[in-house]
Amino acid sequence: MRAWIDGDLLTDPTAPAVRVTDHGFTVGDGVFEAIKVVDGLPFALTRHVERLARSAAGLGLPELDQEAVRRGVAAVLDGQDLPLGRIRITYTGGPAPLGSGRGDEPPTLVVVADAMAEWPATTAVATVSWPRNERGALAGLKTTSYAENVVALSEAHRRGASEAVFANLAGHLCEGTGSNVFYVVDGELRTPTLASGCLAGVTRALVLEWFGGVEVDEPIGTVAQASEVFLTSTTRDVQGVSAWDDRDLPAPGPVTKAAAELWRRREPELLGL
Repeated sequence: MRAWIDGDLLTDPTAPAVRVTDHGFTVGDGVFEAIKVVDGLPFALTRHVERLARSAAGLGLPELDQEAVRRGVAAVLDGQDLPLGRIRITYTGGPAPLGSGRGDEPPTLVVVADAMAEWPATTAVATVSWPRNERGALAGLKTTSYAENVVALSEAHRRGASEAVFANLAGHLCEGTGSNVFYVVDGELRTPTLASGCLAGVTRALVLEWFGGVEVDEPIGTVAQASEVFLTSTTRDVQGVSAWDDRDLPAPGPVTKAAAELWRRREPELLGL
């Protein structure tokens, strides 16, 4: 593992480095990105940095220095042997008084890189009862306020699944805790629109761009009609769903196989970019 904070590469990445009054630590006032690393190169770096900047603006943080982010990424990858890894970029409100109000100090920027295990080709998901708020102040932003996801994922794990899936307040399918959902009904590949409150996933966008699909908001119960389902995320890529709650699904199904194969062919196009 390597860690870089506000321009400095840490000699010991496990040593204390962020102040206890940092607003990201005290109240979750921060945004982040997770980026896949393949053979030492970050995947779709530009798209991820641009989304980080949009999330920061949406949270009202100071304008992100995108070049500083790139310097941090280069520093943690330099000389490190990472056939498969993950970069985590975190940008917070910086040190502040103990409360919800922000302080006057500069924001904190952290970049960490470490090895990552490959996800299996298929997995199980579980629907959770807590809804996403598609009208909330944080809807569509990738913030560090992840406690809701922690609780939902813990429930999914208790039920033997690797991912929890949310409906939104309208009762429409929304997203997983860290993934977007695609499903096939009557031969048509579908995924929720961004208006559902789901994150604008980089992998989601590339699957739609490269492979196609229809963006539509439908009741979460519609997935009971799906002939196959797959998840997309930075680390999962295209991952077939073999079980949703108590329902078994063919996985990977033919559409999932085709999308995954196209992904494998085109992924190298965005390595290092």
